Amino acid sequence: MGLLSSLPPHRRGGALSGGWQWSFLDVVSAVFLLAVVVFLALVFTPRRGGPLPVARPGDAAVPPCAASEVDLLPCEDPRRSSRLSREMNYYRERHCPARGETPACLVPPPSGYRIPVPWPESLHKIWHDNMPYGKIAERKGHQGWMKHEGSYFIFPGGGTMFPDGAEQYIEKLSQYVASFGGFLLKENIMTLSFAPRDSHKSQIQFALERGIPAFLLMLGTRRLPFPAQSFDFVHCSRCLIPFTAYNGSYLIEVDRLLRPGGHLIISGPPVRWKKQEKEWNELQVMAGALCYKLITVDGNTAIWKKPAEPSCLPNENDVGLDLCSTDDDPDEAWYFKLNKCVCKVSMVEEIAIGSIPKWPDRLSKPSARASLINNGRKLFEVDSQKWVKRVSYYKNSLGVKLGTAHIRNVMDMNAFFGGFAAAIVTDPVWVMNVVPARKPLTLGVIYDRGLIGVYHDWCEPFSTYPRTYDLLHADAIESLISDPISGTNRCDLFDVMLEMDRILRPEGTAVMRGSPDVIEKAAQVARSIRWNAQNISNISSHLSQHLMIPRPANLAV
Repeated sequence: MGLLSSLPPHRRGGALSGGWQWSFLDVVSAVFLLAVVVFLALVFTPRRGGPLPVARPGDAAVPPCAASEVDLLPCEDPRRSSRLSREMNYYRERHCPARGETPACLVPPPSGYRIPVPWPESLHKIWHDNMPYGKIAERKGHQGWMKHEGSYFIFPGGGTMFPDGAEQYIEKLSQYVASFGGFLLKENIMTLSFAPRDSHKSQIQFALERGIPAFLLMLGTRRLPFPAQSFDFVHCSRCLIPFTAYNGSYLIEVDRLLRPGGHLIISGPPVRWKKQEKEWNELQVMAGALCYKLITVDGNTAIWKKPAEPSCLPNENDVGLDLCSTDDDPDEAWYFKLNKCVCKVSMVEEIAIGSIPKWPDRLSKPSARASLINNGRKLFEVDSQKWVKRVSYYKNSLGVKLGTAHIRNVMDMNAFFGGFAAAIVTDPVWVMNVVPARKPLTLGVIYDRGLIGVYHDWCEPFSTYPRTYDLLHADAIESLISDPISGTNRCDLFDVMLEMDRILRPEGTAVMRGSPDVIEKAAQVARSIRWNAQNISNISSHLSQHLMIPRPANLAV
């Protein structure tokens, strides 16, 4: 069956009839009523930093946010962070508003917004009016980061550390790391860039507009929302992270994330940097205490290799590094405080580089970490086969434009083993796989497949800019808000869908799957946030759940 709706016309008040006779009491009453209306308008009108009206499903339509909120980041709001401690960059981490404080409004696009330039053309240019922030172009144009030309921002491919272009830099690194250049330039290696919101109107926002995988994140007081031993190499180009500060907490966190046998590459300070000799020496000592092998130092670039064997700790070292207790789970990473000890990790040799299958074989083979879940290897196979069939149905029967220039940035909001992302790996897309923080910690398996993702709780806003994704995919959407133990809802479906609207691009697509009751409620919410919705219930046997495809149709709310 189909669900279509149009916005109701605005209510209009009728004129007063000519026969009404005004008395003094009538005038006093009218003035008093007008004063009350003005007072309520002042209290409840949306404004920066102020309360916003609460709109719930069933309302005619959720109102638009103020024009000043085009880049609304509920959990990275500088108005809130400016009041927080600056110790260990605490103020630049996620700090979400309390429930009910999040603006119940639809984030508008900036004036002049256009449908983004399609991939791969977007890698080299984007519409200026989609992100009318020229600070990087003004301040960094001579370094080759980006330039403003006519209606576009142009990206030549340079930067502070890459004055001759990134490709030459990569080719130079490939002299020291076997196959490094080939992986990046020929094998379409998947990278994930992260940085905090910054004064340039974030570089992360530009990366996402270009169709490059990126995420708003800050290395501060907590673990980063990734599993242990997940990245094949970690690259830091002039990131200015004080790796050895706070008893080495930041370098210890990098060690948690780096796969055994992986490489750590640091370009810029403090590597052979003038007036930072002390910091450079401390970094070398701490890396040595972790038994990292220094491969080379070339100019201001240093490359280390992490041992492929279990940690060499405990050992005699001058920086006080030691192993964490066995109670510490290295995969716990959602609002988890940084440790000053080195994680004990399991299956080191099974998931080390050289042991794990090479790409693309690793995509289809269950890793050793899948066996940590009951019947995990079997579930992996079933999940992979299921999503191949479902993706085929999405493309051929529902008209989801996967595999075309319309869809580049994709999110799977309930990824499990990453089967959906694996099923579309040959399409010109990248997928942010989200594993809900209260569900089994399967994100390590996703990284073992060569995919990327994060932990997240969908009762909070996601750490990305508005208008990030072309396609949002949510399987078993009711499970995103329910408590896995009690089964009760921790937040409302309305809140989740309002957040989906914030991060979905105009004319983007959302595919939601769930029980009939939940999908019916989702259809009601869809109407209130001005989505065009289809509710598909008569579908083939391998798709037993209901499915809905909302398509926000208008560029402006």
